[in-house]
Amino acid sequence: MSRTIATRDGVSLFVHEIGTGAPVLVLHGGPAAHHDYLLPGFARLADRFRLIFYDQRGGGRSRVEPGVDLSLAAHLGDVAAVLDAHDLPRAHLCGYSFGGFLAMLFAARNPARVDRLALASSAPPHQGYRAALDRALAVAQSSDWVAAERDALERSGLRETLPEEYRRRRFALSVAGYFGDPRLAYALTPFRVQARAAEVLRAELADRDFTSELDGLDGGRVLFLHGDRDPIDASLLEAVARRIGARFEGLAGAGHVPYVEAPDRFFSILREFLGARP
Repeated sequence: MSRTIATRDGVSLFVHEIGTGAPVLVLHGGPAAHHDYLLPGFARLADRFRLIFYDQRGGGRSRVEPGVDLSLAAHLGDVAAVLDAHDLPRAHLCGYSFGGFLAMLFAARNPARVDRLALASSAPPHQGYRAALDRALAVAQSSDWVAAERDALERSGLRETLPEEYRRRRFALSVAGYFGDPRLAYALTPFRVQARAAEVLRAELADRDFTSELDGLDGGRVLFLHGDRDPIDASLLEAVARRIGARFEGLAGAGHVPYVEAPDRFFSILREFLGARP
């Protein structure tokens, strides 16, 4: 079921809901991407959980006009707005990548609204990881395999004969560096990032460190899931987990997209964690 909900400042957020059971609000990454690329992967949980996705303001089908507030405070307010729109005083929260950062900060500031907090391939609570991430992606994207695949694609004739398939493959090659095995990038649902909205948030967060805010989290209700080949250094998230006494699960061989790269292990751990008695 899909619909739009209105925030207090008049932004229309696109919301998509599947499944039945305990409610889980799922926050996609980006910033300024959209929820589509978490599917069909996360649908594996829909047999037992009520999964609520939404496109964060400024991205996907939650586009906004110039001048609309795209700040971190506005994004955190939207998490509450989505919960309110579904009459949920409290729910599980699952954040992926940048959505993990949003989820952990929302939970720290609104502990009464979050049952269990699952953080998948999460961004750390500071921007100090960005330089190393950019270097790792640059190396991966210049690999012989990516270069050969790009060359083969350009010689394939798909640009003229099957343009949609051509765009899908171009997208996969543009994100191959996020995967432990770059061939698995072809299995990821394509997405787009709205540059203007992303730049606003990145500029706001550039020099800020929110680590100390997480100290109030109940670590017994927090799970980190992170691939050991993720270009976001897993040790940064493991350090946060140790700091708050949370559970950290490393996924061997997986990069930044473990729900595609190691789905059986990823969803088994996530299902057990979310299904445990709060």
